[in-house]
Formats: sequence, structure tokens, C-alpha cells
Amino acid sequence: MSPIIICLILLGIVVGLLIVERFVHMHNLYAIPIRIHVNGSRGKSSVTRLIAAGLREGGHKTFAKTTGALPRIITDNDTEYTIFRSSRPNIIEQRRIVTFSARNMAKALVIECMALQPDLQSLTELKLIRATHGVITNVRPDHLDVMGPTERDVAMALLGSTPPGAKLFTAERNYREEFHRVCNDRDCELIVLSDAGIEEVSDEDMKKFNYLEHKENVALALSVCHSLGIPKDTALRGMWKAAPDFGAMSECKLLFFGRDLIFVNGFAANDPESSENIWRMALERHKAYVRKIMVINTRADRLDRSRQLGEALPHWPAAHKYVVIGELTYQLIRTAVNKGMHHSLFINAEGMNTDWVFEKIVQLSGHSAMIMGIGNLVGSAMELVTYFLNRAEPL
Repeated sequence: MSPIIICLILLGIVVGLLIVERFVHMHNLYAIPIRIHVNGSRGKSSVTRLIAAGLREGGHKTFAKTTGALPRIITDNDTEYTIFRSSRPNIIEQRRIVTFSARNMAKALVIECMALQPDLQSLTELKLIRATHGVITNVRPDHLDVMGPTERDVAMALLGSTPPGAKLFTAERNYREEFHRVCNDRDCELIVLSDAGIEEVSDEDMKKFNYLEHKENVALALSVCHSLGIPKDTALRGMWKAAPDFGAMSECKLLFFGRDLIFVNGFAANDPESSENIWRMALERHKAYVRKIMVINTRADRLDRSRQLGEALPHWPAAHKYVVIGELTYQLIRTAVNKGMHHSLFINAEGMNTDWVFEKIVQLSGHSAMIMGIGNLVGSAMELVTYFLNRAEPL
């Protein structure tokens, strides 16, 4: 048998396997009647969990997958499993989640978009998920090195996950023309969360969450649940019971050798706009604490983000000290100092272990302090969060 014929036979086998694989995936996909694809700059993991919890409480056998701080799959009985990755994240992972959910007879799957590259965001929706309901939480100037260079470019990249012939829910108020144009192109109904929709979620409703959640996230999740026939009270009841993502904004209180400290985990907020919002929220919430300490985690592969935060810091309400941890911390500190902040405000803790960072924060705190982390949850920040949680008093 000639080498050419052997090559053709092998090629035929490969093509045949790909066709079978595609057929199996589509069979699994359409075995799940409700498929909700959640994308956006901020709040994707939280909104994914909230929608899934509301659907579960409404009687739908629902599975969810978050990419967030720790990639997780959440089953219909609210059990969580860490997703194993043998190498770097890959969007093909979404196919495994669909298979797992279909085999377990899921009636609904809420899945967080894990793609960053604009073409991969579109590919994930059009080939892997084919959602019945799409969600874009918001648009922020984040990952500009991949989706930029402008915020509008980010909006267009996120809109790549718009599901054809379905519904798209969003809390984003800007880029209305872009949203309408893409939705018209894909014959998708656009549902924009209104101010009235947000105000329907009361302060009393928010107090029943055992962590710090954003009202906009809850209202957006309720809008999706409502479209599937689940009453607000039922959906909220499920959301109150749901476990937050590890990266969700949370607080823990420490009484440490006579010091009254509150630690606010805001590390999941990493773009300047979101970080400023939660910093102001924390300052308003914890006025009684004398000193305010900001901990910023930086990454070597996010130097553009470090620069953005460094440029923004001088325009925020001031902290007493800024402790910078992570990698290539000098980029952020140098940018902030060049923008007018005094170098003595910064503690460069790059390379220091968690014990040292914790002790330094305690020294800076005096007898009463609010400590808040922003920037990113990867690496040093996750260790620091765990360190605080292990020493926390019950709130």
C-alpha cells in the first residue's frame, strides 16, 4: 500500500472521529434545554452562581461552572468540585462541562465564559455553548492588551458571545449602539437592566446575603430568572443560600493583640473603575476605623493593569499606607509617584512571605484599621486572604 493511500486513510479516520465528536457534543448540548452563557468584565462568577441558585430554587435541575478565582463546577445539589487542569486553561474545557452536565440529566447549565481573545469568545458561543440566554454583566477597561486598546474594543469583544436567535441580558448602560447592532445582526433580543430593575432589589434583600454582593449583580440575575418564570421571592431565596465565589468581596474581623482590624477582600476587582467603586464602598461602610490600609497585588503578566492602577490611585480617597505585593511591584509604585503621590506612602513587599506581609500590615494599622485588598487574587493575594481568614473572629 502506497504512502499516499495510507495518509488518505489516516486523514479519513481523523475526519470521521471529528465528525463523531461534533455529533456527540451537539447531542449533549441540546439535551440541556436551558443554557446560559455569562460574560462581562466584572461579576461573571457571582452572576453565574446567583442565576444557578435562583434556577435551582425554582425547581430546575441546574449545573453551573465558574472560572473565577478557582475554577469550579457546581452540581444540582449545590456541591462544588474543583476543575482539574493538566495545563493552561483552554476553552475546550467547556465541552467537558457540557458532557458532564448532560450525563447527569441537567435541565439548565449556567456557564461562565472563560475566553479572552475576541475570536475565541465568539467561537465559544457559536460552536461550544449555543446559549438560549446570554449575559454580559458590564464593560470595563480590562484586559486591554488582549481585547483593547480601547474600552469600546472590549465591548465588541464581549459581544462576540451574543447568542444567535436567543436573548441577551446586560447591566451595561454604555455602548448601546454597539449592543443593538450586534443583537440585530444575530437576531437576538436585547434586555437592558434599568434603574427601576436595580431598585426592585431592596437594601433589606441585600442584607440577607452572608457576604458583600453588588445589587446590580443580583438584579441582573433576577432578570434572567424572571424570564424563565421564576418569581423574585423564590429566586432570592435560592440566592441567599448560595455559596459565594472564593474571590467574592467579603469581610473578616480580627481582634489581634488589642487591635481592632477589619479585612475586606476586594482582590477580584482589578480594573481601576471597579477597584475605586469598592474602595469607596468600603470607606463608607467602615468609617469608624481610624486607619485605612490598601493592599495591592500586581502580576508580571499584567503590567498594563499595574500602570492603570498607578495612574488612578492619586484620584481616589487616600489610604494611610499602600502595601504592594506580587510581581514587578515597582511598575505600579513608580507610576503613582510620577503622578504626584509621595513615595513614603508605599511599602514594596515584593518577594516577602505572607508572615512578613501580615506583620507589616499589623504594624501599620495602629489600634484600629480597615485593610482592603485589590488588584488580583492570584498568588500572594490568595495566600494573604487565607491568612486573614484563619485568624478571623466570627462576624
